[in-house]
Amino acid sequence: MKNLLFTNWHLMRFVRLAIVLFLFSQAYLMKDWIFVGIGLFFLIQVIFNLGCGPNGCAIPNNKYSKR
Repeated sequence: MKNLLFTNWHLMRFVRLAIVLFLFSQAYLMKDWIFVGIGLFFLIQVIFNLGCGPNGCAIPNNKYSKR
């Protein structure tokens, strides 16, 4: 778990972390708790490094690769 948290940080992980901090602060200031649920979704992506990475979400095309 420690290795998962402290390695492979890239731009999208920092962007998701910024979104989480923004959503949690807005949930607290505006007392609109739906932002907490959305923030938790992005927090899980930050912690477990899920979602689209720096290379995008494209599926590799191996149809014409050499064997």
